[in-house]
Amino acid sequence: MQKYIVVNQPEKWNFSIENITVISSQDYLTNPKFSVLKKARIFNLCKEYNYQSKGYYVSLLAEARGHLAIPTVKNIVDLKTLKLVRIVSDEFDDIIQQSLKNIKSREFTLSIYFGQNVAQKYKELSTLFYKHFQVPFFRVKFNFNTKWNIQSVKVISESEIPQEHLESVQEFANQYFSKKRYDSPKLTKSEFDLAILVNPNDPAPPSNPKALKKFIEIAEKMNIYAEIIEPKDLSRLSSFDALFIRQSTEVNNEAYAFSRKAQQEGIAIIDYPDAILKCCNKVYMAEALQNANIKTPKTVIVHKDNLNQVLELTGLPCVLKAPDSTFSFGVKKAKTNEEFFELANAMLKESDLIIAQEFCPSDYDWRIGILDGKPFFACKYYMAKGHWQIYNWKAKKKTEQDGDADCLPIDAVPKKVLKMALKSAKLIGDGLLGIDIKVVNEKPMVIEINDNPNIDFGVEDGYYGDLVYTEILTAFKNRLD
Repeated sequence: MQKYIVVNQPEKWNFSIENITVISSQDYLTNPKFSVLKKARIFNLCKEYNYQSKGYYVSLLAEARGHLAIPTVKNIVDLKTLKLVRIVSDEFDDIIQQSLKNIKSREFTLSIYFGQNVAQKYKELSTLFYKHFQVPFFRVKFNFNTKWNIQSVKVISESEIPQEHLESVQEFANQYFSKKRYDSPKLTKSEFDLAILVNPNDPAPPSNPKALKKFIEIAEKMNIYAEIIEPKDLSRLSSFDALFIRQSTEVNNEAYAFSRKAQQEGIAIIDYPDAILKCCNKVYMAEALQNANIKTPKTVIVHKDNLNQVLELTGLPCVLKAPDSTFSFGVKKAKTNEEFFELANAMLKESDLIIAQEFCPSDYDWRIGILDGKPFFACKYYMAKGHWQIYNWKAKKKTEQDGDADCLPIDAVPKKVLKMALKSAKLIGDGLLGIDIKVVNEKPMVIEINDNPNIDFGVEDGYYGDLVYTEILTAFKNRLD
């Protein structure tokens, strides 16, 4: 397996490591040879991992390309969620207190380089933090009140390492990069009470009130205790055995924190943090679908260096998508060159990479519901009245915000559509997924893979009825069994 260290500026990389190639983040993100590279391990040592920065995209696209990334996007997001960091650290609180008991000041900073600290007495503590977060360089700041508590966790760049630490870090680096395995923490199993996460202020909830009521009613018949919880209830999650996310998912909202905490604690989940990270980013999906040879509209991952070439491939009109757009939010259509550059430049101020696609008009999209690798509902979603998308949030009447829908039996779905949906779902793995497919000139193409598809009473259950709810609840039982 080829190994690459990805940094912002390779010329400033100070460590000597054998048999590993050092490349720039820009090269990894934009050079086509890395998109098709097989069997690679990517050590992402960019100077920052902020959401939608180059460091973030290096790990995201590494996963889309089938490369083994350290840190993973999941590790990166975990470090940004202090509440989650504290929850994770609770399990080794005794070691924190024991390791820091002789420190006289009320503040302490632990610098962790490739899972180690320059002082051997903090080796166990450093190893435990690295086991959970697996970021090459980071600092944990503690403060003392009645006991030692985590104040902050911050990723640092190579340039922030003190001169007196460099010799030790070189030794740690050689030990680290010579390893053959980079293990992740194991998760545990538990029993069965179901929390259904719902945000009462969600502008586009994935289940309507009647569907939520139906889940609870059918759960009771199946001897499952089900309860609606809200984002403020994160501290209560540990008292449940399973979590069903029924609020809009984004990397930066509480749904991800709930999912990640559930995973850390061995709670059965629909849907997994990995699915949220992957499906909520259009850049990841574009790369993953392309690598799997799954047909999509002509798609370009856009950055500031290739803006002038985009329309040569997509033509006009052109659809522009923010990486984390959901329910048609953050999706724009450019009809002219001027409009394209205006929209693209504005979106690139928010993210280093965005998506451009050719415009493929159709009367409806297929939505194939996939649960743990099997189709369990199928719908036709029609475009909103007088609009080019399923959702038209600018419609004057609320009744005209979304189009009509027909629910059909699975065997009524064209075989090539169903086959494409199943192949696409494999890119994400088990879980609840909604695969959106257009058929243009009799050829299907994937528009989107949704990690948190709608299950609405009167829509997705329109053909199979209660069986839709039963299948999902049974999936939780299977996870726990």
